[in-house]
Amino acid sequence: MTGWIMGIGWVAAPGCGRGRTAATLPVWNESLTLPARKDLFEQADLRFGRLDGFSRTGLAGITMCLRDAGSEEWQQKRAIGTIAVTSGGCLQTDLDYLATMIRDGGKLASPNLFAYTLPNCFLGEAALRFGLTGNSVILHQTGGRQLDVVCRALEELTWSDCEGILAGFCEVPVVAIPCPETGYGSLFLLLTRTPDAHSGTYGKLKLHGETLTFNDRPITGLVELVEACFSTLSK
Repeated sequence: MTGWIMGIGWVAAPGCGRGRTAATLPVWNESLTLPARKDLFEQADLRFGRLDGFSRTGLAGITMCLRDAGSEEWQQKRAIGTIAVTSGGCLQTDLDYLATMIRDGGKLASPNLFAYTLPNCFLGEAALRFGLTGNSVILHQTGGRQLDVVCRALEELTWSDCEGILAGFCEVPVVAIPCPETGYGSLFLLLTRTPDAHSGTYGKLKLHGETLTFNDRPITGLVELVEACFSTLSK
């Protein structure tokens, strides 16, 4: 199973970034400032303003990834899917919604918060904004290998009709739940079946059994994979 990494985008402690324009590697830790509309889009965007924090963080990572790959603009819908892994998901939004529902017997329950009480909501938002028609899946995983999401993406790319897969993670702070090992923010990679000569590629991923390699180098973690992609830019 093989694929090519065409774009990388993220929301990390310093803010939003993408592979080809970043001066330094992203750093994910317990610090996170939720992305604002002006961090992503020049024009006013009422839909973005209504998104909850989890959806904003995930959508921002996808936006920066597609922008890095030169695939943000579109005229016709694209068979691109999305697979994202999370440990906390939109649980904080769920709690915030429940807080509004408890008051006055539910009379003040927030319809805006209710619209984002599923962790896959931002995948639908991304599909609408960028014309993506592939399968969209959220994986809930605690204490597992985040790199599994890339392996799943390569499987989807191999066995489905998708021409590309966005794969990554999204995490935001949740009350009373410790920060995940990888920190808060989001990261997405755009994988395609073949390289695009116009935008260029970071390199080739290959999955053989449970072993994942990038440009023939064994990879054991998502952050390690991003570092390996950055090393190709300096050559």
